[in-house]
Amino acid sequence: MVYDCSIFFLQVAFRLAAPFHRKARAWVLGRQDLFQTLEHQFSGNTQPVAWFHCASLGEFEQGRPVLEAFRREFPHYKILLTFFSPSGYEQRRSYTEADVVSYLPADTPTNARRFVSLVKPNLVVWVKYEFWFHHLCELHE
Repeated sequence: MVYDCSIFFLQVAFRLAAPFHRKARAWVLGRQDLFQTLEHQFSGNTQPVAWFHCASLGEFEQGRPVLEAFRREFPHYKILLTFFSPSGYEQRRSYTEADVVSYLPADTPTNARRFVSLVKPNLVVWVKYEFWFHHLCELHE
């Protein structure tokens, strides 16, 4: 319950700050059409999906060698790269080693369920220490 309230207030804070803060605005706008974009990218997909998540650009740089080695070893996988922060997404949205680059939706039960059901990942790699409770629960199902 405390976690869910924190996520809710985090979303509200980003929306309130968006008119005044560039990164907050990017965080909000980047998630605006997220599910429609994912549906377009993954509907009818027949490839296995590897989902790599990095909180930010720094974590991406840490996980990049793993993602690139995975791409070389398993070229038949569709690779989804997600970011929590605008810094990572803005710098790497055209990253050619990933088939799809996206923001991660806020970690609510509804968002996690929808995200996992659209993407249907066969493999999940989260770089470093960031773990999202509701996304983990949906993956466990």
